[in-house]
Amino acid sequence: MNVDIECVDHIDRCQFTWQTGAMANVKLLQHPANAAVDADAECCAPPVREALAADGAEKLAKTLKAIADPARLRLISMVASHDDAEACVCDLTEPLGLSQPTVSHHLKVLVDAGILSRDKRGTWAYYRLVPGALDALAHSVVTV
Repeated sequence: MNVDIECVDHIDRCQFTWQTGAMANVKLLQHPANAAVDADAECCAPPVREALAADGAEKLAKTLKAIADPARLRLISMVASHDDAEACVCDLTEPLGLSQPTVSHHLKVLVDAGILSRDKRGTWAYYRLVPGALDALAHSVVTV
């Protein structure tokens, strides 16, 4: 049994045609713009730069996950807005409207991701933006 399937021009020239399981006579309707496309030509241009490696993807995902929280984004902004881009956890708790243990947890996640650094002075911890961390993150996101 032969089935005639008339297909419209493919968006992607490498796309497989739909099959019914029976032997099919497939006719591709060529759009005039694609009429001169060589059947042996590559369907895609070769990469122009190296793709993100697995370890780089893991690190970038960890950092993006760390900042993908509204409270953490606010903490980054609040630390950056203090003099010398340094703030005590005691100065961050009230404006954020969260308990001190919750704020400390969010700050720890940001430290572990390499966005903030922590300096313990007496009973208080002071947090500072790691120089260049946000610039490096922005560069990583743009070049992915």
